[in-house]
Amino acid sequence: MRIGRPGSQDRRPNGGPAIVCRAVRLGYERNVVVHDLDLSVKPGELVALLGPSGSGKTTLLSAVAGFVPVLAGEIEIDGRVVSDARRHVPPEARSVGFVFQSHALWPHLSALDTVAYPLRRQGHSRDDARARAAVILDRLGIGRLAARRPSELSGGEQQRVGLGRALARGARVLLFDEPTANLDAALRTTLQEEIAEQRQRTGAAALYATHDTAEALALADRVALLRDGRLVQIGSPTEVYDRPVDLWAARLTGPASLLEVSVGDVGDGRAAVAIAGQIAPGVAIEGSTEAGSSPQALIRPDWARLGGELTGRVESIAYRGTHTDYRVSTAAGIVGIREGGAPRVEPGATTGWCLERAWLVRAERA
Repeated sequence: MRIGRPGSQDRRPNGGPAIVCRAVRLGYERNVVVHDLDLSVKPGELVALLGPSGSGKTTLLSAVAGFVPVLAGEIEIDGRVVSDARRHVPPEARSVGFVFQSHALWPHLSALDTVAYPLRRQGHSRDDARARAAVILDRLGIGRLAARRPSELSGGEQQRVGLGRALARGARVLLFDEPTANLDAALRTTLQEEIAEQRQRTGAAALYATHDTAEALALADRVALLRDGRLVQIGSPTEVYDRPVDLWAARLTGPASLLEVSVGDVGDGRAAVAIAGQIAPGVAIEGSTEAGSSPQALIRPDWARLGGELTGRVESIAYRGTHTDYRVSTAAGIVGIREGGAPRVEPGATTGWCLERAWLVRAERA
């Protein structure tokens, strides 16, 4: 494998993808972690890599950054091949900024000098680099902490310094490896907002690894679902939530109930659905509606509501401030129902409920 140099490959015409992975295979020794993956990210787009631990998210980010060589396939950044079986452009020669989960800050450097470091590497004078770094820290709301070292910063403050260091590179590509995983809920939301704001301001493309479904759906333009190093589905947040390709994808992207059903003729996207002998009329239907299939109805909590022609018993209630989650037992199984506001029935009560929407999957996919 030879080491590439900046500019050693011709750039693609302007307007092409910022990141392209073609049949990329990654691993360590004999252990293949990512299998022949194809993925592209447009300029200014954020693609979230969503999957459980061990699905290959961090390995893929590390390969794009240049920390891990490819076993097969190729990776292209901004129209230039940076990794394939014959070449490996080192990390410092790639236009990439990396925000780590563990902060990865130098303990002896202040916040200001940490953010100034990549600017110094690019040839800026000490004073100019520090002035530019101060502007970045101010944008991130931590300018007052410029003189502090990592040991004097909270976890959220350290993560903002790490974000500032990545932004200082002026990179065309930003990589995020679960940057909010170690933060509490309030700090996580704040950092997510800052990441979205800074990315929009810079126009950089981004790959964002997370195992947090809500985070992926909130931040991403598209979500890529990874399972055992393979791309299972990619689409907009709405697509992966509303139209999962299988039950695994459905459960990864949010809470879902699964009921045995019988579906009548589908007209204008709606049908009567029989659930344990009870009929739910006018249900919006998508998914596997082939004749002769044995469908199951995948139901998100917001696709059902209390009150209606179906009956069930309220098994449990969880009030969450903005909404209430109910677990309702029916003859066909448990269905989760989410409604805004405080609880309006008691546990153990028999209640009516109605189904507004269902995504059908064939039973053999379970």
